[in-house]
Amino acid sequence: MADNVTSLFRGTAAHSPSMAALARESDGVGPVDFCIPCNPYFPTPGMFEELSGRLREIITYYPSSADTITAELCALLQLPPSCVAMGNGSTELITWIDHLLVRESLAIPVPTFGRWTDQPMETGKRVDMFPLQESAGFALDPAQYIEFIRARGTRAAVICNPNNPDGGFLTRRALVNFMDQLQDLDLIVIDESFLEFADAESDPSVVEEAVLRPNVIVLRSLGKNFGLHGIRFGYMVANPALAGKVRSMLPKWNLNSFAEFVVFMLKNHGQEYMESLHLVRRDRLDMARQLTALPGLTVYPSQGNFLFVRLPVGAEGTVVRDRLLTEHRILVRECGNKIGSSSRFLRLVVRPQTDVRRLVSGMEQVLYGTRRGAAVPELGNGTSYSSGTAAVDRLVSETNGAGMPGLAAQAAAMQSLPPAQTWPGPAPAQAPMGMPGLVPAPAPAAAAPPMMPPQPAAPMQMPAAAQMPQAPMPQAPMPAVAQAPAAAPAMPPGIAPAPAAGLGAFQTGMPGLRNGGLTAAQVRGRTQPEPPPASQPTGWPAAGAAYNQVG
Repeated sequence: MADNVTSLFRGTAAHSPSMAALARESDGVGPVDFCIPCNPYFPTPGMFEELSGRLREIITYYPSSADTITAELCALLQLPPSCVAMGNGSTELITWIDHLLVRESLAIPVPTFGRWTDQPMETGKRVDMFPLQESAGFALDPAQYIEFIRARGTRAAVICNPNNPDGGFLTRRALVNFMDQLQDLDLIVIDESFLEFADAESDPSVVEEAVLRPNVIVLRSLGKNFGLHGIRFGYMVANPALAGKVRSMLPKWNLNSFAEFVVFMLKNHGQEYMESLHLVRRDRLDMARQLTALPGLTVYPSQGNFLFVRLPVGAEGTVVRDRLLTEHRILVRECGNKIGSSSRFLRLVVRPQTDVRRLVSGMEQVLYGTRRGAAVPELGNGTSYSSGTAAVDRLVSETNGAGMPGLAAQAAAMQSLPPAQTWPGPAPAQAPMGMPGLVPAPAPAAAAPPMMPPQPAAPMQMPAAAQMPQAPMPQAPMPAVAQAPAAAPAMPPGIAPAPAAGLGAFQTGMPGLRNGGLTAAQVRGRTQPEPPPASQPTGWPAAGAAYNQVG
């Protein structure tokens, strides 16, 4: 694969080659996948066995009509069938939304899911791209977005919640206010494809609003939540007129037999599904902690099942991606082809902790390895890493762009940690619940003061040789002083964030940021202390209702 890896990425219409293409290049065995954002804990092994046992029947016969499959899904989610349209993947629904409901222009924050920018442009629409600022941690300010939409005269607007690739999240209240302010628009789409992985609030969906409003569509994905991208199924919720307009254009048999079989078996596996979401949220917190310990690597708060990370200055994303694949059999999503992003950013899917240890080990070798060809060559300045030119390294080390403790000091602090808290290293044998790599934290004496996530230095101070190429787009000037993301305000004094449900007394801080560093709540992107866990669910969660009953 080493000789063909570049051609594999260049020869695909998608951002990455398919797992089938990668497997063909490596004797039928694909890499560890940190690229495609799906649920690694669902379906359960027992469900896969059931699917395997019915394989001949599934692929031999026609499926039922889309109306039959939609009715079963609506019964499961407690939604009226007249308000739902099911598609062969969310991209089929995006295509028809564009053709039928977007008249002349569409606004979308960037970076985001590529089909929301590409699809309208392919049909000659004007796409007004609202740049999310790196200095604000890519947080979306709804008020500024509304001002942008008004100034541009845009007739349709989209918000992805959580956003892909950064995992940014808006509360339900903020979204309802957004819809209230833009009641006169032709269309508002809230893309909730990753919402079921969020835990920032107990009832985040706006599907109930979509059913009642004349210009709102909520888009949902099933492949991502259920870990079944290959089946290609998703759905949209809107008032009967909008949903019926899209549904009338879809083929009668646009859903395949695999989709039908999965939808009809789901009602017996609601508990396993909810538990899988809990495990993903647990792993997201632990994965963020481990990645933040890598010197020079910035991890942004996320409510999705992925983490958006900025590589150290001097690291080229395509080089890191290719070396991780060829040398370590790890596939990551390099985001240089996303509008509003650059090759300094990776999107890393949340995976089980065994896989994360392999990822962290591979990135350590690729980024900081002393052998020839390391992605970040060493400066010999007393630190164990480099971040580009000496001037930029000194600036980032001293301030990290926002008054944070220096990265070199963080690295030194990490080296002084007890062995059980230092990464990489063996997992403690006494870790409860069979979760390797998580360490029980000592009881804190007081709540840690809130702190902003690591921010970049002001762009006008960067030497020209260290600047990264950016995708051309209309963009507001970057503020000279990095500001705290709006999504992570200060915690009330004296209130310590509660650990996630199921984590007990596990360590929730991040190595290297223990003194006033990011809290577990801030890593999740929460805007308030976490609520106590609710009781275990007994059935399948209704759409827009109990997403967070477990964890």
